[in-house]
Amino acid sequence: MSKYEKGKIITGCVSGIENYGIFVTLDEYYSGLIHISEISNSFVRNINDYVNIGETIKAKVVDTDEDNYHVKLSIKDIDYRINKQKNAKIPETSHGFTPLSNNLDKWISNKLKEAENNMGK
Repeated sequence: MSKYEKGKIITGCVSGIENYGIFVTLDEYYSGLIHISEISNSFVRNINDYVNIGETIKAKVVDTDEDNYHVKLSIKDIDYRINKQKNAKIPETSHGFTPLSNNLDKWISNKLKEAENNMGK
């Protein structure tokens, strides 16, 4: 009996993204595929909008091929993100762009001098 039973929610690491789906590493033996049709109930234009390589996600087991150590997965209808990043608003300051405008010429000059010194080496 496989540890990846149909319907079970498991975690894995996104190891690859192709036009047709997401590859997920589950453990040292098993890997999984989330076919593009198992990503969302709506049209998926770009898979990269849903996951990033290296991200740990949750997925639901759809089917298991124990002979080849492959698992068919789905992230439809589940909260698959483990570490949700909220779009925190950057607080405005009274300084606005003043620090940038006050230092930009100096920063550019320093970088140009640094580049000239590196070219001379």
